[in-house]
Amino acid sequence: MTALPRLGADGATRPLRLLAAMRRRVLPPLLAVVLALAVWQLLVVLEVRPAYVLPAPATVFAQLGVLIGDPAFLAAVGRTLLRGLSGFAIALVIGTALGLAVARSRFVRSAIGSLLTGLQTMPSIAWFPLAILLFQQTEGAILFVVVLGAAPSIANGLIGGVDEVPPPLMRTARSLGGRGFSLVLRVILPAALPAYLAGLKQGWAFAWRSLLAGELLVIIANAASLGQMLSFYRELSNAPSLYATMIVILVIGMVVDQVFARVTNGVRERRGLSALRN
Repeated sequence: MTALPRLGADGATRPLRLLAAMRRRVLPPLLAVVLALAVWQLLVVLEVRPAYVLPAPATVFAQLGVLIGDPAFLAAVGRTLLRGLSGFAIALVIGTALGLAVARSRFVRSAIGSLLTGLQTMPSIAWFPLAILLFQQTEGAILFVVVLGAAPSIANGLIGGVDEVPPPLMRTARSLGGRGFSLVLRVILPAALPAYLAGLKQGWAFAWRSLLAGELLVIIANAASLGQMLSFYRELSNAPSLYATMIVILVIGMVVDQVFARVTNGVRERRGLSALRN
């Protein structure tokens, strides 16, 4: 008789580990969503606000289904995402260049180091009068503020990461012939990657908030966007559509956050740091 293959201890416990991991990752956010919906429904039942101001969750999600099936709404979502990705890409290039320049040069750090921190703390809404003055009601005004909102965070994240590179690592790299761009690419950036990724995540958060604020203020004809939809539904007092659009904005932010979390966790696991969180 042919002997059946024996299931090792690792094979037996792997499904249990996967199930436990799913419970840790899925159950908490699911409970948070259920709690939020329960509180929302309770406020509706208590009539804290009139129904035309605070509609029921069922009404909002029904309208969300209608909007998702509307090509014009999907085009607005796509335009907002394209603006966000374009502005973030520009901010990524500028922020990385500034971060390396400040981190690697004492003169540059003393000149603009504190300026970057000031720019990072400055509310993005304060830039829009200048942006509209410079670019009028155009795409340039929105991108200008998105880049200014994201680039300082990316730069400061990279500066913090470079500052934390262990000096023995730098000395070893230089003794092995590491110089210039090769040293930056092969030693400094990999060592600073966790802090750099944190700066990228924060930069995207600033970019996303700046983008939606810009779309509320800068109205471009024949270029509907999520921010413009929010303003449009408010003027029409269409609360279900307004809430549904806000849910779409929230979901996009959560999805992007999960992308950054997966990349960060992957870096931590490759460096053997994931066990430190357990």
